Amino acid sequence: MSGLTRQAKTLSDVQLRALLRFVDSETAHPERNRVVVLLSFRAGLRAKEIAMLRWRMLTDAEGALTDAIALVNSASKGRSGRVIPIHPELKTALAELYRVERTARRGDPLDYVVAFTKRATDPVVRSNSVQFLFKFWYGKLGFKGASSHSGRRSFITRCARKVSEVGGSLRDVQALAGHRSIATTQRYIDTDPLAQRRLIDRL
Repeated sequence: MSGLTRQAKTLSDVQLRALLRFVDSETAHPERNRVVVLLSFRAGLRAKEIAMLRWRMLTDAEGALTDAIALVNSASKGRSGRVIPIHPELKTALAELYRVERTARRGDPLDYVVAFTKRATDPVVRSNSVQFLFKFWYGKLGFKGASSHSGRRSFITRCARKVSEVGGSLRDVQALAGHRSIATTQRYIDTDPLAQRRLIDRL
């Protein structure tokens, strides 16, 4: 638990909004970078999964965006491919990026969603590029302790706190995260002392 905490600090909604404002106004590829951020915070994707996501995992046979990410095993870690419903904010960002990519004569089914200038295809190189982007952005914003895994951990923590409100359970969070063990999912979740106090008060 302590190792994971050191690697990836969860971020607040205020910090997420600051990050989105930064990539929108201070980076050379705002549409791409907004999608990178939201794939992490609103879909819980790992750096490798963001890097290896292709448009065919997001579009139907006619090329229209669907309502879910169909992440295949080869784009994930081990056999943690899964289907993730697309958050409305992420879908808006994807639609804008898709428009930009189609205008640039990219965005074919086998093209990567996140395009890099050097057109690397190696998974390690692409994953490292995503990790570098987050490291650079967090450094600029002064978010100490944050890494490319912070969005994923924030997503899992938020899902765990909300899942009971929609009649789900931690198993649903596990499925969205692509974890083989629910124990792994539990290690990602930040505790909330205030929530614990409210829980005890209601017993």
